[in-house]
Order: sequence, then structure tokens, then C-alpha cells
Amino acid sequence: MELFPPVPLAEWRDTKETLHRFTQVVGKVRLAASVRRNHWWNVPFHLTGRGITTRPMGQVDGNPVFTVDFDFVDHRLVVATADGRTESFPLVGQSVASFYRQTLEALAALGVRVEIRVPRPYRLPDSDRPFDQDFEHAAYDPVQANRFWQVLGQVGLVLEEFAARFSGKVSPVHLFWHSFDIAHTRFSGHALDQPPQVDPVTREAYSRELISFGFWFGDADLGEPAFYSYTAPEPAHLAEDRLSPASAGWVALENSHLAVLRYDAARAEADPRAAVLAFYESAYQAGAARAGWDVGGLACPGGITDPHLPGPPA
Repeated sequence: MELFPPVPLAEWRDTKETLHRFTQVVGKVRLAASVRRNHWWNVPFHLTGRGITTRPMGQVDGNPVFTVDFDFVDHRLVVATADGRTESFPLVGQSVASFYRQTLEALAALGVRVEIRVPRPYRLPDSDRPFDQDFEHAAYDPVQANRFWQVLGQVGLVLEEFAARFSGKVSPVHLFWHSFDIAHTRFSGHALDQPPQVDPVTREAYSRELISFGFWFGDADLGEPAFYSYTAPEPAHLAEDRLSPASAGWVALENSHLAVLRYDAARAEADPRAAVLAFYESAYQAGAARAGWDVGGLACPGGITDPHLPGPPA
């Protein structure tokens, strides 16, 4: 497959909306069955060679060790336990309601008991509708779902390469099911005192000063796929800094700015991959300099922290 193939939102919006809710169902299983990590890092999905995975969970809560994987090659949801037992069902032809029911049935068949405390979408327009009552979202185009996974894999590798340049605290490269974006975040180490009215999810996510980098497939606010970055809290005059490549720019939000490189603009560059890396680097340099980070001390050129090691071992 070509690097960064076209993924116009209009062509797969219905599949995307259904798949987003499928991932929220499984994401809430992960939320219930995993040990909590700082910044909610226990919750997102990670990429696999065939799709996305919850990673192993269970054990501490009395459940067997188990995983739930989306296979975007054979288009199935696969629930597996560490002793080799599996249950699976097709993703094609499912409504959110039938997907939710079959997911719970697959878990129960393997002896997994998970309580989803709020069995409804999170921060979506239909967040008041229970999963088991959503018969509206039932579109799943296998070609488009596979394209989604292929793009995730390509962007994920670019983010992994970018992550290697930083020696400080960083998040994994992971897929958040609440916003349906793949992201990687760097931290300065400075703690933040959030206002008391901030909700618990946001308080934990932004308890430290950070600069985040990612990609999402478009939504109601930006109706096309795009690479992005933001600094939180945003330092003064950040949006005055220039971004690379020239097609990138700042988008004003309610109280901050988002650095954006539209996907099609990146695809039009002579070297799209280099353009995305340059974009992330320019957004990082702008945010880190304005916020007073130790840019030199946190640098990790070539993924190496040892100053006496010129390159990877033979």
C-alpha cells in the first residue's frame, strides 16, 4: 500500500462512526479490567500486525488473563485467554447493539466477568443512548476499515520515530477510543494545579505540563484527516511561531491553539513522511521554547542517550 493513502472522511463516515462506538465498547472493558496508570495510559489501544489490541488484562480482579483484539484483516473481534481459548465473531453486519451483546457473550463464554459501569458512548453526540439500544450505527465497510488500520500503522511508525528523539517522560504511541486518534505525548516534569471545577478525567490527563502529537481522521469540527499538536498549558504567543512545512498552521480553539497539518497537504509534499516529522518537530520546538523546557537536556538524537555511543551496536 502507498504511504498515506487517501482517507477522505466523506467516503467512510458511516463506517467510522460505527467503528468508533465498537472501540468504545471494548475500551470500556479495558477500563474496567486493567490496573489504572497515570494519565489513563492503561486505557488506550495499541497497534498489532492485524489491527488493535487491549493488551493483556485481568488476573488481579479474579478474571483469567485475557485480551480483546480487533482484526482488520479478517474483520473479526477476537477475545482470547492466556490458556489458549478464544471466542470471536465478525465485525461485518453488526449494529452497536449486537456488537455489545456479542462482546459480553464472548467474554462470558471464556469465564471473564467485567462490569461496564457506564454502558454508553463517551463524549459522542449520542452519549445518552445505551450501547444495547443503538441499532442506528451498523455500517462496516471492510475495505475502509482495513484502510483505517493501514494508515494507523503508517502514522504509528512516524510517531515512534519522532518519540525516539526525546529522553524525558513520554507516553506510548497509542489509540484513544474516546476521541479516536493516535497520539504520543512528551512531558516536561512540571506538575500542574488544575482548577477545582475541572472534571476527573481531564485532571488526570493534564496533571503535568505536556506537548502532545497525533493524528485523527476528521470529525464535526475539522471535516478531514489531519496531523496535530498542542501544548498544555499553552504558553503566551505560541501561535506566533512558524510551523513546518509551510502548509501547516495554527487553528484557534476556544481557549488555545492547535498546530495542524492537514493529511492531504502532507500527502502533496515531495516527501510526506519527512514533512510530518518536520511538522511535529516544529510544533515541539515552538511549545518547548515558549514554555521554558530544557530542550537540549531532553534531546535524544538518534534514540541514544549515552554521549559516548556513536550509534547502535552491530
